[in-house]
Amino acid sequence: MFRKFFPRDVNFFNLLNDQIGYAVKASEFFVEIAKESCVNELLYDKMHAIEQEADEACHKIIDQLDKTFITPFDREDIHGLAKEIDDVADMLTTITNRMKVYNVPGSNKHMIEFSIVIQESVKALAAAIRGLSDMKNSKIIKDACVEVNRLENVGDVMRDKVLVDLFEHEKDPIAVIKWKELYEDAETVLDICEDVTHVINSIVVKQA
Repeated sequence: MFRKFFPRDVNFFNLLNDQIGYAVKASEFFVEIAKESCVNELLYDKMHAIEQEADEACHKIIDQLDKTFITPFDREDIHGLAKEIDDVADMLTTITNRMKVYNVPGSNKHMIEFSIVIQESVKALAAAIRGLSDMKNSKIIKDACVEVNRLENVGDVMRDKVLVDLFEHEKDPIAVIKWKELYEDAETVLDICEDVTHVINSIVVKQA
């Protein structure tokens, strides 16, 4: 009767690594999107497909939580981590869709810069997630989280800088509204990455 509490082959570390892998995939593709001349339906569909894979990975983790009695760390932390990671791909898909709907000119240098910083941040998150399987890696985990926090600060500075440039040089008020929202959305992805590190740091402290 206890088999339902101990399903075989449930490895939450592998599941989390799979999930963050989709976030990395989304961030890498977003760099490609930012460099395109325009965002069309095909590009959006590809990003949306990655998001769906990420959603399925998140749902798998939460489903296993419902079936598993013993977990490697607090259930609330696993749940929170999965949900926060899922938000990364969700937000990148949202930005991609808005770029398509707004029909903004592609190869925008500021959005390309944001996309590269986002990619670096998500890859740092992946390093932190990988480290969770062995708390002897706590320094690696903490260093990766510090890097995510640094990149979030870089994003804050970039957002302010590009908004100043936008308000000074863009004469079309509609274009100002569109790009202001897109730049702020891009910085929000970095905020979400930082939110993931808060959960990771909480796990490390509890496991110390």
